[in-house]
Amino acid sequence: MRWVKGQTKILWLPKAASVTFTKGDLVQLTSGYVATATAQSEDHLGIILTAVTSGDSDFASTTKVPVEVPQSPMCELESDVTGTLLTTDIGNSFDLSTAGLVNQDGTTYGVVKCVGFISTAKGRFILNSQEALSDPAGI
Repeated sequence: MRWVKGQTKILWLPKAASVTFTKGDLVQLTSGYVATATAQSEDHLGIILTAVTSGDSDFASTTKVPVEVPQSPMCELESDVTGTLLTTDIGNSFDLSTAGLVNQDGTTYGVVKCVGFISTAKGRFILNSQEALSDPAGI
């Protein structure tokens, strides 16, 4: 995932200890720490800008990581999609399959809304979460 439209800013926030992150994945805050989004998560913060692996020297620590956070509810992100995205899906809300993948067949949580069709496997989306607009670090 990546932001493609709208103003964003980068916040440096503490990550959950001993959790792997893939650069470009959607993240959330859990107990004050950045955590990977899941298929069931609903309140998302933004997109992590760095990978974290078990081989990193600070893997078991709560060091700060950069997260790109939208500054408006209309900031658009581009994402790959599981299922088949259609031009008629614009305006529909979908779930995630993983932290980096929109699930076109999932509508239980409706965490992203389709605002643009790129291909049957890629689209443009906005976050339905109001947490995406919060500033947890007070910056």
